[in-house]
Amino acid sequence: MMLIEETTVPDTALPVEEFKAHLRLGTSFGQDTAQDEVLAGFLRAAMAAIESRTGKILMTRPFSWSLTFWRDRDTQVLPVAPISGLTRLLVVARDGTTTQVDASQYWLERDSQRPRVRAVGACLPMIPQGGSAVFEFEAGYGAAWVDLPADMRQAVLLLAAHYYEYRDETAVSDGSMPFGVSSLIERYKVLRMGPGAVR
Repeated sequence: MMLIEETTVPDTALPVEEFKAHLRLGTSFGQDTAQDEVLAGFLRAAMAAIESRTGKILMTRPFSWSLTFWRDRDTQVLPVAPISGLTRLLVVARDGTTTQVDASQYWLERDSQRPRVRAVGACLPMIPQGGSAVFEFEAGYGAAWVDLPADMRQAVLLLAAHYYEYRDETAVSDGSMPFGVSSLIERYKVLRMGPGAVR
């Protein structure tokens, strides 16, 4: 299974000015714009880390997700949330031939934790041996920073500030998160049950 981010969040959508204000609360961060590109990088890193930890996409953008078999013949849970809409479902043969599945054959069950695609009828379309199915969809809370839940916005700023403060120390890049960030994102994590569960 492979999840691909088709486009990144544009620089203009990142809350660089809000991040600067946040940094000024506890540091001697100045007023200049020379570090804007660096600050945008810390924001992107914080967002990516939180998305990875929670399975929640923060700012809306397009994704594609490919898989080689259905876990259930009539239902497939999608890997991230929230899903704002399915663009299309493709079936790809081993030789690369691609067929678009008619939208009347499936529907999106929206869920804030585990959105899923359900078959209209008995089962989802067959995936040929050596082939794959590809979902294309839009995911995220919204296109603008203010569309994110307030606690998620705060978590991003706290984690980005943590990265900024410890930018010269390689020892902090061990995958752990500051307690305040972990507390804010805890309720967004999905508890996965069964074989292969990671959360």
